[in-house]
Amino acid sequence: MKRTILICDDEKNIRNGLAMAMELENYNTLTAEDGSVAWNLINKQDVDLVITDLRMPNLSGENLLKKISAAYPRLPVVILTGHGTIETAVEAMRMGAVDFFTKPVDLDRLSLVVKKALSNNDLFVEHEELKKEVAQLKARNKYDRIVGKSQKMVQLMDVVSQVAPTKASVLITGESGVGKELVADAIHELSNRSSGPFIKVHCAALTSSLLESELFGHEKGAFTGAVAMKKGRFELADGGSIFLDEIGEIDTSTQVKLLRVLQEKQFERVGGEKSLTVDVRIICATNRDLLKEIEKGNFREDLYYRLNVVHLDVPPLRERKEDIPLLMTSFLTFFNQENQKQIEGFSAAAKRALLAYDWPGNIRELRNCIESAVVLSRSMTIEPDDLPPAVNKVANTSQLSMEVGITLEEAEKRLIVSTLSLCGGNKTKASEVLGIGRKTLHRKLQDYKIDQD
Repeated sequence: MKRTILICDDEKNIRNGLAMAMELENYNTLTAEDGSVAWNLINKQDVDLVITDLRMPNLSGENLLKKISAAYPRLPVVILTGHGTIETAVEAMRMGAVDFFTKPVDLDRLSLVVKKALSNNDLFVEHEELKKEVAQLKARNKYDRIVGKSQKMVQLMDVVSQVAPTKASVLITGESGVGKELVADAIHELSNRSSGPFIKVHCAALTSSLLESELFGHEKGAFTGAVAMKKGRFELADGGSIFLDEIGEIDTSTQVKLLRVLQEKQFERVGGEKSLTVDVRIICATNRDLLKEIEKGNFREDLYYRLNVVHLDVPPLRERKEDIPLLMTSFLTFFNQENQKQIEGFSAAAKRALLAYDWPGNIRELRNCIESAVVLSRSMTIEPDDLPPAVNKVANTSQLSMEVGITLEEAEKRLIVSTLSLCGGNKTKASEVLGIGRKTLHRKLQDYKIDQD
C-alpha cells in the first residue's frame, strides 16, 4: 500500500516541487498552503508523514507540530526552514520533529529521512501488533509464561493441559535452555495440587551425599555437621509436587531410594529408622538420553519406567523459529521495563539476524541476547551491531551475489530460492525474513515455478 505524505508550505513552487519529488519515490501526496489547511487534512485523511515549513500564515509550522504531537504522537514530522530560523528548527526537534532541512532542500537526503521515519514507524506498529498477539496468546492459554504459536508448542501445551490434572509422573526432556522448568511449572500450576507446595531440586548442583540429605532429610547427629534434624524436600513437598531437574545426574544409591518413594510413597531420613509417608507428584527433567545412560549402567531401567509415565519433549528453538518474533517482543517489553528504556522494536536487518541464527542455547540464549541488546542500544530500535557477534555474524555471512543486467523477476526468484534454502525450506520463516505474507510467498513460488521441495 502506498504511503501518503502531506506537504505544507506557503510557497507554491516549493510545495509542488516536493510533491513531485515524493511522487517519483512512489508516495501519494497531499498539499496544504498553511498549517490550518494541513491540520484539517490530517484530521480527515490517512497521513503517514508530514513535511512542513515553519513560517506560514494562519497556523505556523511550530504550532502545527504542537497539535500533531498532542493528538497524533506517532505521526512523523519533518521541518523545513530558512537559514535565519535554525534555532527554531532545533527547538522543533526537541518538540518531536524527526529532522529539519534548510532551503533549498537536499532531495536525496530528504528521501532517506522519509524512508527511515516511515520504517521506524512500521517497526513501532509491528512491535505493538506483536505485543497484542503475545497478550492474546497468554489470555487464551491457561498458563501464560510459555509463549509460542508454532504447531509443536501448541501440541505440547495441549498435552500439558491434559496431563496436569492427573497424578502421573512426568519426564520432561529437551536441550539445555529450551524451558523444561517452565513446562514443569505449568504442569503444577494447572494441576489439582496447585495450592500445595512446589519444591524444586537441581540435582546436578549437589554432590551425591548432599543430594540424599536434601531429598530425604537427616536426623540430628547423622553425620558430622548434622547439629539438628532437617526435613528433606520430599517432606516439604507433601501434598504438592516436586521437580527434579537433571535427574540423569543422580547416583545409583539415591536412585534406589527414589524408586522406593515412587513405589511405596515411603522413605527414611538419613540416619533415621522411622519410615515417613508422603503424597508427592514427581516431575523430572533431563537433557541426557536416559536410554543410553541405562545401556551404560548409569541409570536404573526400573526407575526410568517409573518416572517416564508421561514423556514430554520440548523442541529446540531452531525447530520453531516462527515463535522467535513473539519471544523477541515479549523479552523486549520485559527488559524495557527492567531498564527504564523505550526501545520500539527491531530493525529489519536485526530481525533477519535473529531469525537466521540457530540458537544452540535456545530460549535462554535468546533471552540473554535481547537483554544485552536493550542495555547496549543507543537508539529507539535494536540494530545488528547491538546483537552479540555470533548472532550478527550469521546475518553477515548469509549473502547473495547477482550479476548486473538480470531482470527484476529473475533477481526476486533467486532471492526467494536463497532465502528458502537459508531457512531450511521453512516457508513461514522465509516469508518473515523476506517481509511478505505466507500467501504471497506461495503465490510467488507458483508464479516463478519454483520447486517447493
